Amino acid sequence: MSSGIGIGVVGLGGMGQHHAAALRDLGADIVAGADIVPEQRRRFADEFGAATYEDHEALVADDAVDAVVVTTPNRFHEPITVAALEAGRDVLVEKPLAHTLESAERIADAAADADGFCMVGFHNRHAASAAMLAEQKRRGRFGEVTHVEANYVRRRGVPGPGSWFTNPDLAGGGALIDIGVHALDLALYVLDFPEIEEVTGVTRTTFGEREEYADPDDFGANWDAEAETYEVDDSVTAFIRSTDGKTITLEAAWASNREPTSEFAVRGTEAGAQFDIGSTDLSILEAGTAGADHYADVELTGDPSVTGHEEQDAVFLEAIAAGEAPSTNTIEEALTVQRVIDAIYRSSETGRTQRLDDLERERESAPTPKVK
Repeated sequence: MSSGIGIGVVGLGGMGQHHAAALRDLGADIVAGADIVPEQRRRFADEFGAATYEDHEALVADDAVDAVVVTTPNRFHEPITVAALEAGRDVLVEKPLAHTLESAERIADAAADADGFCMVGFHNRHAASAAMLAEQKRRGRFGEVTHVEANYVRRRGVPGPGSWFTNPDLAGGGALIDIGVHALDLALYVLDFPEIEEVTGVTRTTFGEREEYADPDDFGANWDAEAETYEVDDSVTAFIRSTDGKTITLEAAWASNREPTSEFAVRGTEAGAQFDIGSTDLSILEAGTAGADHYADVELTGDPSVTGHEEQDAVFLEAIAAGEAPSTNTIEEALTVQRVIDAIYRSSETGRTQRLDDLERERESAPTPKVK
């Protein structure tokens, strides 16, 4: 049955189509779409019977639109999200919040003054593995969680040079801001978003500039290193420490000479856990003394038909219906993620550990940057 909630989608590529289909299945009415590419607009109109527009201003002005989903390249998150919020619409903006910290902060300022809310698309929190982990953690099974090892590493998976993913002006970075952001957000979520004290990181550009780049799975189609510039990172290693001593180690890469992994390892004082990001399974690692000293490993298996994207979109739709901002995927959490990303890039540039309170003081004393 229809919920009567009208959804407009800005950015009608694969992710926009995915959100629209999921929200339609959840009962929303897909009433509008916007994209600069005519073929994308035609395809969206045919699939969803929605009005389509070339620009986001017309979409947010459409009275049939109650909420907006933003799935454009990162640089355009700010103007679209701010326009939607100022028009009184609720917003789900895909990760990361923006291409720069300054842009993310301007979105947060707009959200603070808006009648609607802004939710940020970190869907891996809603996957079965993360949901089961959160519930076991709530029950105290892990004791105090002190450290998370977060991995999101591809063996070969660099987007082709010339795509917006490899354009720093559009994306804001490379592997760190594209896939590393998923791992970082989930690690901070597992730790209940502690106050971050300092960050050390190294980003590398190793594979993307190579004229000869082995790509057996053809992930980056039409590879031509000479024809296109490539000015972003394709891997990152980082260490994050909170004021209360909780820590995160982060490994993310579009390409690396190792087996791919998206494994998370969670260490607690009473038990630990392992799972793959976005998966349905969770391993709980315990030890005991009953009868004999022993290890006790438990496997939890979630419903494979339920995905993180669908669960996230359901939360978004429920919040719209309730007229209240969701308690998860908040602007404040997304800003913390963005600040850590900014600190990792700064640490890599300077070769020094970055303290977040020092960076905050620098920003407060600096002239207001111009909107790009």
